[in-house]
Amino acid sequence: MDPTTISVAQKPPEPLVDRLLAPFRTFAGTASAGGLVLLAATAIALAWANSPWAESYHHLWETPLTIGLGAWTATWSLHHFINDGLMAVFFFVVGLEIKREMLAGELKTLRSAALPMVAALGGMVVPAALYALVNVGGPGMRDWGVPMATDIAFALGVLALLGDRVPTGLKVFLAALAIVDDIGAVLVIAVFYTGGVAWNAVLAAGVLLALAAGANAAGVRRPWAYAAIGIALWGAVLASGVHATVAGVLLAMTIPVKTRLHEAAFLAEARRTLDDFDEAATVTANDPDVTVLSNAAHHHAVEELETLCEQVQPPLIRLEHALHGIVAFAIMPVFALANAGVTVDAGALAGAATSPVTLGVVLGLVVGKPLGITLFSLAAMRLGITTAPAGVTTRMLLGAGILGGIGFTMALFIGGLAFEDAARLDMAKIGVLAASLVTGVAGWLLLRGATAARRVDAPGS
Repeated sequence: MDPTTISVAQKPPEPLVDRLLAPFRTFAGTASAGGLVLLAATAIALAWANSPWAESYHHLWETPLTIGLGAWTATWSLHHFINDGLMAVFFFVVGLEIKREMLAGELKTLRSAALPMVAALGGMVVPAALYALVNVGGPGMRDWGVPMATDIAFALGVLALLGDRVPTGLKVFLAALAIVDDIGAVLVIAVFYTGGVAWNAVLAAGVLLALAAGANAAGVRRPWAYAAIGIALWGAVLASGVHATVAGVLLAMTIPVKTRLHEAAFLAEARRTLDDFDEAATVTANDPDVTVLSNAAHHHAVEELETLCEQVQPPLIRLEHALHGIVAFAIMPVFALANAGVTVDAGALAGAATSPVTLGVVLGLVVGKPLGITLFSLAAMRLGITTAPAGVTTRMLLGAGILGGIGFTMALFIGGLAFEDAARLDMAKIGVLAASLVTGVAGWLLLRGATAARRVDAPGS
């Protein structure tokens, strides 16, 4: 037998920790996993905020955190740290997704980007207009941005529950729509929900952004370099009065997308390195005095292969993959836990039923989003600006539009910036949660029926 060939029987047994974590890895690999964890965090927040221990829930998020460096110190509440600090990482990942889509995805060309861009525009304008119509002249008028946002994790999670019955074109359309929607949300936050601007801090942020862009142009690829600049940029944007999470999107625009090694060079170098690894493994198999631990040639080949893999993959893709799990399974659930806890008793529900804020949010998300997305999409196709994705019917577009009404995390986030009054913020939260539940279920039911009808009508079915 070739000593370098290892049979199944010779493979070492799988470690206990891997066997224990295998179900969790399988769950995390599903497309809807992030949305399910987010849903669980929301349920915990609501249950906790409406339990006998509700006071501990609210006190927890007011716990002060102090960060210091030399003589400089800053103190924030835990809630502030999550919304202004951790959410900057979320917006950084959003920025990476936006840049990738603009360079190599559905937003690369005007033709491919036209449908999701027009649909997203309708999905922002119509909900904002309906909210403003309900709240015109009232104290909640300035909070029109709340029903404009789509929660990409939940919307795509609900779509994933339908499996492969959903046309690929519809998945791509909804993902691209949500990306454009995120761009709109960032612009709304930066322009309309920013207080007084400190121009010295803005200048400092501009210098740091230019430094990051210069590092990209100079060929700097180490994540820690951009992390260091990003932390300083976050501090400058925070001090400027612009919401600090905008720093995440700005930094993402400077992350390199080019590889240092082309595919052909990678294949040649990787084959050579694997040959070296094979030769080193043969020595280990034939010489009992040489072990895997002491085989320097073995270690060198593995390290060289790791370097080659790093050089052939764009830093943007590596960072996006590295941070996706952290955002989906840590940052977003923590955000939901900290922000979704609203007291829902008979008095709160009675107040929400007559509150223009709640009604405006529900009307914007449940009616405005589907109406805006669908009508603007159909108008763009009728005018010849774009065409429908392959296999996608008008009914499916409507279903995607309804899923666009799942505002949830983004809507809650904008609500936290927009509402200065805690009572109105609670009314908005009730509206966001109720609307997200209604649109999630309604969108799933409509698309389930639409995809079933598509299968029946398909040739050969």
